[in-house]
Amino acid sequence: SATLDYEFFKTKVQPIFLAKRAGHARCVACHSSGTPLRLQPVSPGGRAWDEDASGKNFEAVRRVVIPGSLKSRLLVHALDEQAGGDFYHSGGKHWRAQSDAEWQTLKAWVMGEAKK
Repeated sequence: SATLDYEFFKTKVQPIFLAKRAGHARCVACHSSGTPLRLQPVSPGGRAWDEDASGKNFEAVRRVVIPGSLKSRLLVHALDEQAGGDFYHSGGKHWRAQSDAEWQTLKAWVMGEAKK
């Protein structure tokens, strides 16, 4: 079975939650309050989380992942429906295709294929 690698999460997955995408807010903008997936807030202008916050983020994100499953909410919720995503994400569809580099990084982590 797949294993969720903490170091890969910290160095490769977390930065995706801070990335700015055209037409969308950064994931952390909504997911640091008021949503079931609750990331730790980042200080204004912050570019990363400290070790304690990273650990809390890892635990929060693990709750929306089924290790080894492409049906994990982390993979389908912000993915365009035409590319295999679910129906609705209030923050919009951040990835139009499964070939998107960020989506591929998330997939590698969920599937236990993460390489440091």
